[in-house]
Amino acid sequence: MGSALALLLGVFKLGKAGGTLFTMLISLAVYAGMFGWRYAAGFIGLLMIHEMGHFVAARQRGLAVGTPTFIPFVGAWIQLKDQPMDVETEAYVAAAGPFCGTIGATLIYFWGRDAESGLLLAIAYSGFFLNLFNLIPLSPLDGGRMTSILSPRIWFLGAPLMLAMMAYRPSPLLVMILVLSVPSLIKAWKFDPHAEENRLYYAASSSLKLEYGALYLGLAAYLAVMTDATHKIVQSGTGG
Repeated sequence: MGSALALLLGVFKLGKAGGTLFTMLISLAVYAGMFGWRYAAGFIGLLMIHEMGHFVAARQRGLAVGTPTFIPFVGAWIQLKDQPMDVETEAYVAAAGPFCGTIGATLIYFWGRDAESGLLLAIAYSGFFLNLFNLIPLSPLDGGRMTSILSPRIWFLGAPLMLAMMAYRPSPLLVMILVLSVPSLIKAWKFDPHAEENRLYYAASSSLKLEYGALYLGLAAYLAVMTDATHKIVQSGTGG
């Protein structure tokens, strides 16, 4: 008991990093109890890579940002203390998470194939699926914030995709995300591209829109293919 208390006090002395470590350890304990510590560590590691992508991108754009916070069965997030001043900055920070997360999952995938490890492939599958899910074009998901550079009205495409996901894999988390997306959908419904504040915030060149659109579609297509392929390998019970 004394050792556990000392560890807890030590964690809080680390400040912001201590909060991240504390919530990470809680998530690790919960997932380890359900799926084993090796899978839990790998999954949380991929979550961390995803969130650090957001963190580094936000710092690159001069935004004040908190360190990642983890919550079991919800995932993780970083808190932007400064809001982006334009839609391109919002899209840049949003894209960095799934981009880095996809790289991490891909490295685990090839490691798993080389080692013929079902465990590593299962972790890679979770990473691919996590980042693919996050690309649903519906705010507050990364895909919604990433595609807002094209138009907030794209979020109306994300709503039926979310409903389809809920029908395929019912989850309280999906219900929560859909509820959280309601203000964004209302905003998209009322969106006036000619309003001064919208013209300033959403001003982006056609070339920038093309770049982010291509990145979004390419990332989504790659993740869809890899999620399906890895799932089939895991189901077959072979790592080679």
